[in-house]
Amino acid sequence: MRDATKSAVLQLNHAFEPMSFTSVRRAVALVIKGKAMIVEDLDREVHPGIPLPAVIRLRHYRYLPTRMQTLSRKNLLLRDRHTCQYCNTRFPPAELTLDHVIPRSKGGPNTWSNLVACCGPCNRKKADKTLEESGLTLYRRPRAVTIHTGRFLLRSIGVDDPKWKRYLYTESDEAYVAR
Repeated sequence: MRDATKSAVLQLNHAFEPMSFTSVRRAVALVIKGKAMIVEDLDREVHPGIPLPAVIRLRHYRYLPTRMQTLSRKNLLLRDRHTCQYCNTRFPPAELTLDHVIPRSKGGPNTWSNLVACCGPCNRKKADKTLEESGLTLYRRPRAVTIHTGRFLLRSIGVDDPKWKRYLYTESDEAYVAR
């Protein structure tokens, strides 16, 4: 069994809005400092009298400005759901590379709309060619991550956690999750 202290904790705003996920260590620190309260726990204790949190809620409302996500490998792999955008096969993060749709040698920029997750064989096949030259097609057109796709990613990370489910989905989402 996986060490529960290495699992993620869902962090909610004061109004029960999902904000992000954080480490168990940070969640426990927020609870001890009185900045958050445990909403759901894992029926185990980190320390006598301190349950292992699954979901925490901040005691005071924290304004979250709408912003674009930082362009990083981790965020690109999350956006593409750890799936090669050429062969549509899911891989562990270590087996994926990032590919420039328009190669850098042909003026392709490092932007959300030009970078995609790609497996090794597809990356070697595409090499330094355009999509037309390589004969490959994109499974999904790459787009920048916005606040809406960021919330979708948060939901997709917590889809298997029953303690998170009631805070991430509305009743209208239930039918979508069941598919």
